[in-house]
Amino acid sequence: MRADRLVSLVLLLRQHGRLSATALARELEVSTRTVLRDIEALSAAGVPVYAERGRHGGFALMPGFRTELTGLNHDEALALLVAGSRRGAQAFGLGSALASAMLKVIDALPEDHRDIAAGAAQRLLIDPETDLLSRRRVAEEVPDAIVTEVRRAVFAGHKLRIHYAAVDQTTRWRTVDPIGLVTVRDQGYLLATRSGADRTYRLSRILAAEELDEPAQRPDRVDLDRAWQERSARFRAGGDQVTVLVRVDPARRRELVDTALAVRAEETAADGRLRLEVTFQDSRHAEWALWHLATAAEALSPQWLRDSLRNRAAAIATCYGASS
Repeated sequence: MRADRLVSLVLLLRQHGRLSATALARELEVSTRTVLRDIEALSAAGVPVYAERGRHGGFALMPGFRTELTGLNHDEALALLVAGSRRGAQAFGLGSALASAMLKVIDALPEDHRDIAAGAAQRLLIDPETDLLSRRRVAEEVPDAIVTEVRRAVFAGHKLRIHYAAVDQTTRWRTVDPIGLVTVRDQGYLLATRSGADRTYRLSRILAAEELDEPAQRPDRVDLDRAWQERSARFRAGGDQVTVLVRVDPARRRELVDTALAVRAEETAADGRLRLEVTFQDSRHAEWALWHLATAAEALSPQWLRDSLRNRAAAIATCYGASS
């Protein structure tokens, strides 16, 4: 999406002559910090963007500048193409738009870089669907009609009515004020407020959506990075969390830490193994994480977790110990 945004930024400056960082952020639906990073990227790529100081200042292009990105070298052009990762675009129903944007970027490149960059981009693969162990990354499927309606409400600043299937709750309609869209590991989320309270909805659980004519009650500006971090922190702090003392093989530490919510303490034991105090979302989460590490990790406490893992292991042993 960044390549599409960079082209859009240049086109906005071409059309309006001069725009402030705030105005660009509003038009591009990003934070002002992102706009400033994009301005720096364009300048580094040879696009003559300059800043005008003062009350009516902002960013502008040098007079007569054409939208051909003639200042790009081979590596910079390749970076733009690689930046067009399809995963986020697919999650938000923008796959076709991204493909179109990439064609425009390629067409705008200097002729001597065009074929080289396009060919090189074919030799780079970003986030394939399976890893070396053939474990498949399962992207959540969201009907185009639903994600398009959600996206329209987000961009237009209108209230949104969704038919939502929350976990362990009756499916029902809710009217929300959409803030923005986030994609994490092939899962799309809608950040919104409902009756003034922060809410986060997984797109795959929205069964139907309807953009309303009523304006959404939301701030004019939003920092999605910060909003996501704050909501993630609240999520990790909620629920029926459990803290577990674990002895783990150092070679498998990362697997344990990657599944846990937080690591509260860590030390190296006399036998060379690590002793970690880690927090999991709930008891099922803790049992699942330790079971997958098999003998590479041992839950030292709480006792109920040791009992649960022992009973599960005994059941497996009985199953495979029986004669066929």
